[in-house]
Amino acid sequence: MAKVVAIANQKGGVGKTTTAINLSSCIAVAEKKVLVIDFDPQSNTTSGMGVDRQTLEKSIYDVVVNGVDIASVTIPTELEHLKLVPSMINLVGAEVELVEMYSRESRLRDAISPVRDDYDYIIIDCPPSLSLLTLNALVASDRVLIPIQCEYYALEGLGQLIQTIDLVKGNLNPGLEIEGILLTMHDSRLRLSQQVEQEARKYFNGKVFNTVISRNVRLSEAPSFGKPIVFYDALSKGAQNYLQLAEEFLSHG
Repeated sequence: MAKVVAIANQKGGVGKTTTAINLSSCIAVAEKKVLVIDFDPQSNTTSGMGVDRQTLEKSIYDVVVNGVDIASVTIPTELEHLKLVPSMINLVGAEVELVEMYSRESRLRDAISPVRDDYDYIIIDCPPSLSLLTLNALVASDRVLIPIQCEYYALEGLGQLIQTIDLVKGNLNPGLEIEGILLTMHDSRLRLSQQVEQEARKYFNGKVFNTVISRNVRLSEAPSFGKPIVFYDALSKGAQNYLQLAEEFLSHG
């Protein structure tokens, strides 16, 4: 049965989508079967994996709102072992539509249930908010991976996210745990990056991944070409970082 991991942080621009695309791709390179669910209305994971959103007839919106079978919405990627459930802008409307629905917090969990045995890992890219969509992702998941950027105010607001995770664990998903904190946009030349890393490792005590994602131009460029970094530039620092992260992630089981 697949291990389900939500990549969440209510702050935008911290590397959630970059991590969803590249961690899942690197896991797939290791020949593990991976399903990525783009659960963000901005649908950057979808476009970042080379999918033309204009050609899509159905998306994760149809799954959680209309009860469409998730397998019928799943599409292949360039990697044999990696599949994608795409997102479209209409997912914005799901926030309002889900409010009136029965078991509104568990729509995604129920949708994933029939395909969990088909994959080793299911990775959910969450929107940058503590919304009903993010709540669905947390209820559906076994673990939460939290990316934080090595910049000012990096840890600000994380307490609210941790509180939300604890509430979900206490009321809706008792098995939910933090997979780890991932430091992104790290620049070893900057004292600030070093300070944020030290503070995070002290505050989260053993929950921070050893792997750190460095600032990397090639990593920033890859999504505009619709490619994971391992396809765009396998020798880049960004590719090496995510391959190392995948190895560490897989060692968690």
